[in-house]
Amino acid sequence: LVTGIKVIDLLAPYAKGGKIGLFGGAGVGKTVTIMELINNVAKAHGGVSVFAGVGERTREGNDLYHEMIEGGVIKLDGPGSKVALVYGQMNEPPGARARVALSGLTVAEYFRDAEGQDVLFFVDNIFRFTQAGSEVSALLGRIPSAVGYQPTLSTDMGALQERITSTKKGSITSVQAIYVPADDLTDPAPATSFAHLDATTVLSRSIAEQAIFPAVDPLDSTSRMLDPRVVGEEHYNVARSVQRVLQQYKSLQDIIAILGMDELSEEDKLVVSRARKIQRFLSQPFHVAEVFTGTPGVFVKLEDTIKAFKAIVAGEYDDLPEPAFYMVGTIEEAVTKAKKLAAEAA
Repeated sequence: LVTGIKVIDLLAPYAKGGKIGLFGGAGVGKTVTIMELINNVAKAHGGVSVFAGVGERTREGNDLYHEMIEGGVIKLDGPGSKVALVYGQMNEPPGARARVALSGLTVAEYFRDAEGQDVLFFVDNIFRFTQAGSEVSALLGRIPSAVGYQPTLSTDMGALQERITSTKKGSITSVQAIYVPADDLTDPAPATSFAHLDATTVLSRSIAEQAIFPAVDPLDSTSRMLDPRVVGEEHYNVARSVQRVLQQYKSLQDIIAILGMDELSEEDKLVVSRARKIQRFLSQPFHVAEVFTGTPGVFVKLEDTIKAFKAIVAGEYDDLPEPAFYMVGTIEEAVTKAKKLAAEAA
């Protein structure tokens, strides 16, 4: 499943019929990333998309609805709509919020079983489903378990997640935004969902603070698909070499913070310079963020992504300045941007 988002396609690729979790604290870009995935994947995908809005902002649900009408995914004047939206937003009572994810799933199952479709199922946000369950549990007078969550936390999560599956007739590929309370991935709510997922995309505050969007953590995000037997030797090797460079940079950061860049060996300086270019190149402008940034969004083909990162790691672009890699799509755009920056400086 190619998403057109470089960092995801390269380092934590998504499987068709898989379950994908987008983890992140407050305000690091989960909803924007899920909207971009809807834009890139759902529009190119021939089947049906189902969106379940669980306990999130009504404004976001409204924006999504109108964007889908503008994008032609929802047709108001006749048949041919490719999407079903199910909402139980923040203003609903806990009973409704605890059930709306399951209603959305039932709709997705109908398209899969009755119509034999390949369904894309988006949920924003799984944490609110757990939160609503904990509110209902408290109202029923049950004794809470860890951190005040309901004693039935893992069975509630299982009841939802185990229904998201593929059959001989059709498949359900689900992308779920999962809020991480206080940026703590060990909190019982996000921790319970880890076991169910095929790919995790972790959004990190430290990366968002550097204004690198999507703020995906390239070392924390995982995917079962990143295996040479699935994605092929070249993709696997490029992804691992990118992670190796970033990991080396991470371990050098303490030295840089205390002693400064000058104390590093020439080899380490090269690693740092490449890692910083890779970090910047993992960012890209989103279609859905165009209204905020004024930069048109890009969809990057997988082969372009692999080719570009292979070249950066090999040192073919060591002469380009760091800012040239920031917020561009393909490597050709970075080269053009470098020329433009050089012309401006001159």
